[in-house]
Amino acid sequence: MKTTPPMNRPLQVDDRISGLLQHPAFAGFAPLLLPGGSVTVDPTMRLRDVGSLMPYHTQVHPPEVIAALNRLMDDTRSGRAVFYDIYTAAEKRRDPSLERTGLFFLRGRPGAPFAMVTPGGGFSYVATLHEGLPYALQINRRGYNAFVLVYRVGQGGAPATRDLAVALSRVVRRAAELEVLPQGWSLWGSSAGARMAAAIGTHGTSAFGGGVLPKPAAVVMAYTGHSETAGREHRDPPTFVIAGEHDRIAPAEVMERRVEALRRAAVPVEYRRYANVGHGFGRGTGTTAEGWIDDAIRFWESVIPRAGN
Repeated sequence: MKTTPPMNRPLQVDDRISGLLQHPAFAGFAPLLLPGGSVTVDPTMRLRDVGSLMPYHTQVHPPEVIAALNRLMDDTRSGRAVFYDIYTAAEKRRDPSLERTGLFFLRGRPGAPFAMVTPGGGFSYVATLHEGLPYALQINRRGYNAFVLVYRVGQGGAPATRDLAVALSRVVRRAAELEVLPQGWSLWGSSAGARMAAAIGTHGTSAFGGGVLPKPAAVVMAYTGHSETAGREHRDPPTFVIAGEHDRIAPAEVMERRVEALRRAAVPVEYRRYANVGHGFGRGTGTTAEGWIDDAIRFWESVIPRAGN
């Protein structure tokens, strides 16, 4: 039985995961689209059911997943590279756990700033299909370049944050080749990914094994329990924060302590607390959180001129 959708046909919600994994447009990186880590995937599963692969997440909308995958397919068909390694072959040979890392790239206007998106998953899987590619697609539709990080899981936050620091360093170093502006970039994270983003914002990439880079122009944090800040002496970057009123995994009150600390340190910060949503709501489509990504983009745009200050 033929399970691979034809190269010239967009993916559909009733296609099977086996078709995604075998599709020539995704050759060489298809497994990294899936959560990985502790998640077992049935290749006969329909794409409409991928939400069941992400147990910490809610409001997974298959049409959003499919739209993002089809954008990757369109770019690949047009001859654009959509996946980049962040570690060399030699580094992967020395540490095989690095094999399951990389960057997906949605290209915006040449020379526009870039957003680095870091999905969550409790450091046990990576929600690329929910908090990664759909975010990147929405950011990219505003003309910005958008990267989605696939990082190591099952080893806690330190190796994952190192992957983020290395990825940022490599993007900035290759900015001319990638046609992205190496200044004014933003760092987006959800849940575990927000912990990573905030840590980079507070301590810088060099603290986690990356190169010495300016801090991001803005950090965007979605529903996480991270509350550490740099304080007045070093200052965190401008920060946009969202939380769900009914979040039992990362209660909004924890995030609010960080928001207040940022405000005391005179850091520009915007905070949204949404009613009737819990943890892992992603873009928030159909909920009180719908539209938050556009609000976060506007916040980023408002602080880009102050990048590096």
